[in-house]
Amino acid sequence: MIRAVIFDLDGTLLDRDVSLKKFVEDQYERYNQAFSHIHKNTYIDRFIELDARGYVWKDKVYRQLIDEFLINAHTWDELLDDYIHHFPFHCTPFNNVESTLKRLSEDNLSLGMITNGFEVFQMNNLKALGIDHFFHSILVSEREGIKKPNPEIFRRAAERLQVSLKECLFVGDHPENDVKAAKGVCMTTVWKKDTYWDEVDADFIIEDLRCLPTIVKFINEKEGR
Repeated sequence: MIRAVIFDLDGTLLDRDVSLKKFVEDQYERYNQAFSHIHKNTYIDRFIELDARGYVWKDKVYRQLIDEFLINAHTWDELLDDYIHHFPFHCTPFNNVESTLKRLSEDNLSLGMITNGFEVFQMNNLKALGIDHFFHSILVSEREGIKKPNPEIFRRAAERLQVSLKECLFVGDHPENDVKAAKGVCMTTVWKKDTYWDEVDADFIIEDLRCLPTIVKFINEKEGR
């Protein structure tokens, strides 16, 4: 029986690709005087390339940008600070995030989250989406001292929700850090499809989060609950 649904954040609830592009465009415009010698699209494309879908922290991104584009008016740490404080203003959810979380809550399911990243930054992004109040437990890797795909962080999430691992449905977009890792601790897995990856060995594959209440109902009815 599924009693809890645990989510990844970036790429699952937060449309990070859209959010990042919005932020970079805004930063370019706000720092236009310093970036005027760089074509806007060139700056945006290179930033996104160096970011590597969020797996490279922005200190390295800005150091590289400053070196490549000969940016002299600002230091990398000034630009990083701007990223930390302004990115949340551009956080964009995937379709049907709030309505899905609301429906799952109404179905008396406990909701949790496991996200890799820095605590303050990730919590600010979650609050910017306006959905933090739905979650009974939120584990951020920096605070926990471990990160996905370490199985311990999944065990902690289940323990804090006071459910067994087999009673958890885990929803994520990364084939290794989310799906394979959650499956490895006996959680039922849902892959939030991402065209960046090939097909993934998940129990369920979805393109829209609104499918989740139906999946939970299917599983629980199949088990006769």
